[in-house]
Amino acid sequence: MDITYVGESLLPGKIGQFFVILSFGSALLSCVAYYFAAKQREDRSWLRIARISFWTNVVSVVAIGSCLFYIIYNHLFEYHYAWAHSSMSLPTHYIISSFWEGQEGSFWLWMFWQAVLGTVLLFKAKSWESPVMAVVMLCQAVLGSMLIGIAIFGERVGSSPFILLREAMDFPILSDPNYLGMIVDGRGLNALLQNYWMVIHPPTLFLGFAAMIVPFAYAVAGLWQRRFKEWITPGLPWALFAVMTLGAGIIMGSFWAYEALNFGGFWAWDPVENASIIPWFTLIAAVHVMVAYKNSGHSYFTATFLVMVSFVLVIYASFLTRSGVLGETSVHSFTDLGLYWQLVAFNLIFLGIMVYLLVRRKKEMPSTQKEEDIYSREFWLFIGALVLAVACVQIIASTSIPVFNAVFGTKVAPPIDPIAHYNKWQAGFAVVVGLLSAFTQFMKYKRTDIRKFYAAAIASLVVAAVVTAIVVYVTKVYANFMYILLVFSAAYTIVANGKILGDAIRGKWKLTGSAVAHIGFGLLLIGALVAAATNEVISVNSSNYIAVAGFDQVEKPGDNLFLTEGEPVQMGDYRITYVGDSVAPPNVYYKINYEEVDEETGRVTDSFQLRPFAQNNPDMGGLIGTPDTKHYLTHDVYTLITAAMADTHQQGQGDGEQTGFEDYEEPAVYETNIGDTLRYRNGFIVVEGINRNATVQNIPREADDVIVGLKLKVHAASGDTYDAEPVFLIRGGTTFDLFKDVKEQGLRFRFSNIMPQKDKLELMVYQKPVPEKRWVVFKAIKFPYINFFWCGAIVMTIGFFLSILRRNKEVKSKHV
Repeated sequence: MDITYVGESLLPGKIGQFFVILSFGSALLSCVAYYFAAKQREDRSWLRIARISFWTNVVSVVAIGSCLFYIIYNHLFEYHYAWAHSSMSLPTHYIISSFWEGQEGSFWLWMFWQAVLGTVLLFKAKSWESPVMAVVMLCQAVLGSMLIGIAIFGERVGSSPFILLREAMDFPILSDPNYLGMIVDGRGLNALLQNYWMVIHPPTLFLGFAAMIVPFAYAVAGLWQRRFKEWITPGLPWALFAVMTLGAGIIMGSFWAYEALNFGGFWAWDPVENASIIPWFTLIAAVHVMVAYKNSGHSYFTATFLVMVSFVLVIYASFLTRSGVLGETSVHSFTDLGLYWQLVAFNLIFLGIMVYLLVRRKKEMPSTQKEEDIYSREFWLFIGALVLAVACVQIIASTSIPVFNAVFGTKVAPPIDPIAHYNKWQAGFAVVVGLLSAFTQFMKYKRTDIRKFYAAAIASLVVAAVVTAIVVYVTKVYANFMYILLVFSAAYTIVANGKILGDAIRGKWKLTGSAVAHIGFGLLLIGALVAAATNEVISVNSSNYIAVAGFDQVEKPGDNLFLTEGEPVQMGDYRITYVGDSVAPPNVYYKINYEEVDEETGRVTDSFQLRPFAQNNPDMGGLIGTPDTKHYLTHDVYTLITAAMADTHQQGQGDGEQTGFEDYEEPAVYETNIGDTLRYRNGFIVVEGINRNATVQNIPREADDVIVGLKLKVHAASGDTYDAEPVFLIRGGTTFDLFKDVKEQGLRFRFSNIMPQKDKLELMVYQKPVPEKRWVVFKAIKFPYINFFWCGAIVMTIGFFLSILRRNKEVKSKHV
């Protein structure tokens, strides 16, 4: 029997699902049509079909996103995606974040950017349109299949963002026709993703992923159509664009980790981080070898291989983060949606295209019999690319341990301390890359004047040595040889490229892109090194003890301070005060005042308030803290809540029948008499007498009632006095007592019994507990000179942009 469900809005989902199917079909048709258009250039009919199909795909992708956003924004929790990733309390910018929190939304984001880039190619690719777009639309079709969400021969294909909650979950209430009335809210956005960086970081990162298909497509087109040398020129600006956007996305992820995660840093070598940086490294290597080939004719195969493998590694990164294979080795990978074998197929399709063309065209590829001169730039660019490739192999090998275990049935454990593990290997590679980024700038293609080279290289080396000495002296890190070596290589990069930049500015400014990008890399490296090597915990706890149960199981007590509300604590140069909190569900914002006090005068020289927040999230292991940071030019002060007093004002509610006495301590019971004085916390109580004519409000007196009031005088320590008269009632042989409150003193009195045999009166005195002062435990870390890291990232991105302008001008001049 069909069930009619009340309140469901099914039309947006049906429209969205229609466009999902249409996007897949149109992408597939466009791919096929572009393939035949490339094979049969004289027949324009295939090209027309391909373009119409492409525009249909663009419209479909936009429509999918519009329907999904409508569902999330309007809180249509009958759809699983809206229920699983959003809630009523999310502000609009976090609703945008929830759009791509799930796999389906992020796949759509990838498709959207490919549609945008395809639109650009449609107008700019000219003679390359058909072969390049055939590859782009093949990728678009594969991505579209990830959203279909249908079963074919019993096998599920894709995961639809428009699946209904009652179809996706097996909750008993979902069989009720009125189940929507029982769903008050959605599950909400992951606490760690409620950060403004997560509004812009994923779109930028996925633009980088999407852009990687374009240089891959140009390489495929060049090999396919035997236009071996031609594709490098139009492909190079796209490779630079992909490097720039993916790099910017990765750095934004570092900003997010620094500002939102609680490990106290900006890079943790998490598998998901590694998965994004590997193709970035390989494409950077590819760009350098492509430039070398354009200027010398050397290393064509290497350039082509690196461009193609970069996109294959993007797909492998997607497999790592989406297949569930990483398990618990990553803090922010996706869970498996049953797309494991689809993701494997995605990898195999593009890996197969790459291997087939490289093998098939190997003998036809351009090559030079003359070996590169050791003093030529192309030789050292090749060496640099090789170093980056080896660095990537190390990262891939360690990151892929869960994959190896799954494939070969082994039980190799991932690194226990991933940061130390990767740093040990990657530090050496960074030194070599830094040195190469410096002295190769003084070389020429094909042949270099050795005398001029040594003069420029050694002069810059001496200046770099001086800069290194200054940095080491200021940071006081003398014992770590690798640190000194890394600082030297970064300083050498900055000094050498600074000289090249100065020379270029006096000539043609558009030639400065390479030097600017390398200077940015050097600044980034120095900033990361200094911040990582010299950051210090300033919330030092000399007692090495925190009076919170189990705290030492999750944190180091010696790195944390206990703060009681309103009570200042001295922390190094700062006087710290916890002054309260505010609640914006589900987060609690804790207000921590910092005051820097001059020891001699006692004058406050600097003050600010930080508002780190936290939420109690049982699904994520308890208290999840999000830091707040004070930024200075030379350092950052980073503050994180590591424990906090639980809210108790709601405890006990809903736990059985309420008596009205939950807000009071256990009562003190007195057997007293007239004239007695009783003590309470804030004063004393005098029993003044009996009132035999007492009345009870709203209870009419009956003939056989016995109503007696006990007259009490409350004397507070402040000098104030209060009268109270609790009543004892006997009616029909049953006794009742009616309490009386003195709210000003937090007192409640019950005249609970008359004991004639003892000549005593029983009085129960309730007191409200003294409000416990709120408290927090927090950690504070000082990050010196971290702005070099952020500044370097920005400068490097500017350098890539300048390089794109230069290479794009070359494309226009050749009219390819």
